[in-house]
Amino acid sequence: MKPLTFITATMLSLTLALPAIAACDEWPKAYADSSGCDLTNAPLPHADLYEANLTGANLTNADLTHATLEGATLTGANLTGANLSSASLINADLSGADLSGAILTNAELSGADLTNTNQTNADLRNVNLSDVVLTGVNLTGANLSDADLSGLDLRGLVLSRATLSVADLSGANLRNAILTHAGLTGNLTGADLTGAILTRADLTGADLTNATLINANLTGANLRQADLTGADLAGANLTGADLDGAILDGAGLIGTNLTHANLRRADLTGAFLSSADLTNVNLTDAILINVTVNGRRCVSPSIGSCD
Repeated sequence: MKPLTFITATMLSLTLALPAIAACDEWPKAYADSSGCDLTNAPLPHADLYEANLTGANLTNADLTHATLEGATLTGANLTGANLSSASLINADLSGADLSGAILTNAELSGADLTNTNQTNADLRNVNLSDVVLTGVNLTGANLSDADLSGLDLRGLVLSRATLSVADLSGANLRNAILTHAGLTGNLTGADLTGAILTRADLTGADLTNATLINANLTGANLRQADLTGADLAGANLTGADLDGAILDGAGLIGTNLTHANLRRADLTGAFLSSADLTNVNLTDAILINVTVNGRRCVSPSIGSCD
């Protein structure tokens, strides 16, 4: 284990002046085992807490910017409002920790265990989450802009109202995830969104090339200018969805509910619409070349209607 060090003598003096930490009389001498310690508002920027035991510790609003927490145990810790910007949490165990409102911008979380953590309204912009365990994580309202989530297992996660603009979700497994009102304007190529709830989600300009959206709920979703080339939307609910200018070239829309959907100027070249519900759908200026609609094939030039 590495000893506790700080970048400046000033930080050391601040740390030594923490007699208010009632549960840790020997802090910082006994930093290696600080389980259950009350470290509320503790100033710990650049702290070296390599493999430290902080199980159940109270780190509410603690300043851990640029701190080294590699291999540390933070199981059940309270990190509400803590600042972990640019901190290194590689292979750290944060299972069951409360990170609601925490700031983790540019943090390194590769290999960390985040099982059952509460990250409601957490700031996770530009974080590295490669090989992270995210089972049972609550990310309601979290900011994941520019985050790399490519190929991750995000099945069933709660991401309601989360911000995922410019995030890389390519190849991610989002089956049955809850993304109500979420902002998903980034890269979703090849992502699996089977059964996901995307009610009123913002997917403006999103890249959903070859994505799987079978039985997904996209009621009222904004898909303007989205690229759904080759996407599978069989059985999906797109009632009232806005697909103005969207690209659905070769997309599978078999049994899809498009009631009251806006497909104005959408490109449906080669799309499959067999058994799709097109009740009151807006197809003004839509491109319907080589589209199969209930056994009938539209041929060029079919614009706005299948003539």
